[in-house]
Amino acid sequence: MNIQVAPEHKLSSVAPLKECNAEKREVELILVKDQNGVQYTSSSIIPSPGHLVGPPGCTDEERETWGKKIDFLLSVIGFAVDLANVWRFPYLCYKNGGGAFLIPYILFLVIAGMPLFYMELALGQYNREGAATIWKICPIFKGVGYTVIIIALYVGFYYNVIIAWSLYYLFSSMSTELPWLHCNNPWNSPNCTDPKLLNGSVIGNGTAYAKYKITPAAEYYERGVLHLHQSRGINDLGLPRWELTLCLVIVVFILYFSLWKGVKSSGKVVYITATMPYVVLFVLLIRGITLPGSMDGIRAYLHIDFKRLKNLEVWIDAATQIFYSLGAGFGVLIAFASYNKFDNNCYRGENNEPHDTKEKKRKRNLRDRAGLVFIIYPEAISTLPGSTFWAIVFFIMLLTLGIDSSMGGMEAVITGLSDDFKFLKRNRKVFTFATAFGTFLIALCCITNGGIYVLTLLDKYAAGTSILFAVLIEAIGVSWFYGVDRFSEDIERMMGFKPGLYWRLCWKFVSPAFLLFIVIASAVKSTGLKYDDYVFPNWANIVGWGVAMSSMMFVPGYAIYKFCSVKGTFKQVSECVCVCVC
Repeated sequence: MNIQVAPEHKLSSVAPLKECNAEKREVELILVKDQNGVQYTSSSIIPSPGHLVGPPGCTDEERETWGKKIDFLLSVIGFAVDLANVWRFPYLCYKNGGGAFLIPYILFLVIAGMPLFYMELALGQYNREGAATIWKICPIFKGVGYTVIIIALYVGFYYNVIIAWSLYYLFSSMSTELPWLHCNNPWNSPNCTDPKLLNGSVIGNGTAYAKYKITPAAEYYERGVLHLHQSRGINDLGLPRWELTLCLVIVVFILYFSLWKGVKSSGKVVYITATMPYVVLFVLLIRGITLPGSMDGIRAYLHIDFKRLKNLEVWIDAATQIFYSLGAGFGVLIAFASYNKFDNNCYRGENNEPHDTKEKKRKRNLRDRAGLVFIIYPEAISTLPGSTFWAIVFFIMLLTLGIDSSMGGMEAVITGLSDDFKFLKRNRKVFTFATAFGTFLIALCCITNGGIYVLTLLDKYAAGTSILFAVLIEAIGVSWFYGVDRFSEDIERMMGFKPGLYWRLCWKFVSPAFLLFIVIASAVKSTGLKYDDYVFPNWANIVGWGVAMSSMMFVPGYAIYKFCSVKGTFKQVSECVCVCVC
């Protein structure tokens, strides 16, 4: 018996669907009539309930995406090239042997920095989830997601303060004469001395402000801005300074209105905040290399001291700086990439190695990087013709760098938690305000008379050993439990090609081994806190390690919770582990 299908109901094959929320459908054939021995049928397409096809992470709710690819690229660049590249990298480079420091730095960049940078972008884009819920790929590791979220939150506490300082300096620069030019100000001490009288310029002979803290720029920073002379130590903080409080309020409001609507709003802000620093740095570079003796300064800065490579601290500093330079480990790259379209090529053009070639000369005992940015730089700027203009330009650059950094960290917190707790996503504006306001309250401790001591504590412990530990567990979870082969197949599904052998070897062997060594070394070599000549009390170091452990404990804590939530025999617990391993 012949079966004839009406022409208007012919079936055709279709290409695999890539869009989220596309329903998996079935074809239903219905016999409509039987005439003269010939059966006619009608076909209809019906949905198969509960089945969706598309990339993992697709849900009934459509996920927000970047307006344009350039929004994502600028956001990543803006976060990666941040304040750490201005106040941390130059200081570490000169302290640790100048050009010799670049040897471990570039080595670690190749074997760990870039592979982990690529890994986080691919993880976020494929799964389209924040730092916590992305671990649906291996639920027992979800604790590391909470760890990086907490670290990003802690860093935001004191990064916002540095931005507030930049804003304060910006306002102070809007005058006919810069306030750190001379010693005739109310905040100056009787010992204030012109730097030219201190055996030459403080910058010209490489003498650090840590040795001569009586220059106008040094006294403006510590006495005029911080009022550090009114505090005896971390146990004598005092009240928040009202001028810095107002600057901090402005910073928090800028962050809130940049993030409250998600990547649609933050993606537009970065057009200014991510590009302006490059314009300013280029202008300052041209101005700097035209100054007399600039080449001598660059040679002194990059002088190679190979003896420093024998010091383990140099290698630890280089490893830690990698994560500050690229932004891996803070959950920010995962959050940014999760708003990409599924087939976006996140591999292309993601080499964000920072450029920090500026003529700066510093003493190696300069311990606080804030002194570099808010003392040495302003003093250098004050020697230039048109110093008021250059000061305004420089602190606008610092402001935009800081805003980029803080926006990225806060987005990691908001995305990571709102993906895990859907009621937060439905109330994003309220949650964003609560997060911004919470960071404001904690940051108030850092703008008191002794606030620099709190900032120093957070700078050392909030994202030191803890960030290395988090990235180590992240690398192990993806490479050994989820599997490099499966991860490579995910990337192939997105971009049409598998990662090369270099990436897969680094993910599985080189990067985890490197991170394990650095985590152990950083914990063993850890010393007590100091700020210049002030030695922190023992209880402050205990509090600092408490801060570090409070984020790291989420890794074993959540793993224990997952084990305990499995009720039944040991066999069932073993099966739960095998789900992740296999």
